[in-house]
Amino acid sequence: MTGAAGVTQSARNKAFIDWSPILLNLLAFACGVGLWWAITAAQMVVLPGPVEVFTRGIELIANGQLPLDIVSSLRRVLTGFFLGVALAIPVGFLMGWYRVARALIEPYVQFFRMIPPLAVIPLAIVTMGIDEAPKVFVIFLASFLSCVVATYQGVISVDRTLINAARVLGATDRIIFPRVIIPASTPFILVGVRIGLGSAWATVVAAELIAAQSGLGFRMQQAQLYYDLPTIFVSLITIGILGLVMDRLVQAAERRLTQWQERAR
Repeated sequence: MTGAAGVTQSARNKAFIDWSPILLNLLAFACGVGLWWAITAAQMVVLPGPVEVFTRGIELIANGQLPLDIVSSLRRVLTGFFLGVALAIPVGFLMGWYRVARALIEPYVQFFRMIPPLAVIPLAIVTMGIDEAPKVFVIFLASFLSCVVATYQGVISVDRTLINAARVLGATDRIIFPRVIIPASTPFILVGVRIGLGSAWATVVAAELIAAQSGLGFRMQQAQLYYDLPTIFVSLITIGILGLVMDRLVQAAERRLTQWQERAR
C-alpha cells in the first residue's frame, strides 16, 4: 500500500511539475492584463484599455486586414530568418573549426555586427529597390549576425578532451565533425537561433518602412498617422504573440535535440 501511495504521489508531483509553468504563464498573463486595465481605468496614462484593443482586433480580423498583415510579416520574417540561419550555421562551423577561415571571415562578421541592421535600410533601398528584396535582406542580416556568432562560439567551446579521445580511437576529422562537434555545439546553435528569431521580429517593423503595402509594421505606421492607438496596440500584441509562439517551438526543438544535456530545474 505504501509503495502504491508513493507511486501515486510521484505521479501527482510529476503532473504538477509539467503543468505548473503553463499555469504560472497564464497567471502572469492575467495579472498583466489586470494591471493594464487598472492603469487605463485610473487614467494614469493616455492608453486604450484591454476591451478597446480587443474590440479593434476583432474589427481588423473581420475586415481581413489583420490576417493579411500577419501573413505578410510572417512571410518576410520567416524568409529572412531561415536564409540567415541557413548561412550562419555553416559559416560559424568554418570559423570555429578552421583557423584560416576564422582569420578571413571573423573581422567582417564583427565589423557588420557593430552596424545596426536598420542602418543598412537606405543602402538596401538604393541597391535593391523598394520591392520585397530589401525587406527580406535586412531581416536576413539581423538573423545571420546573431546566429553566426553563437555557432562559432559553440564550436570553439567543445571540450578538447572529447576531440582528443576521438582521435586516440582513430577517428578522422570527417568522423569527429558530425559525431562530436555538431552534437556538442547544438545547444549554442539553438540559442543563436532564438536570438536570431528575436532580431528578425525586432527588425520587421523597420523593414516594412520600405514602401510596404501590408504587414504589422506597416499597419502600425499607418495608425500612427491618425493617432489610432488601439490599432497600434493590436499590431504590437500580435507581433509579441507570434514571436512567443515561434520561440516556444524553438525551445521544444531544443529540448528534443539536447536531451543528453543536464539542465537546471
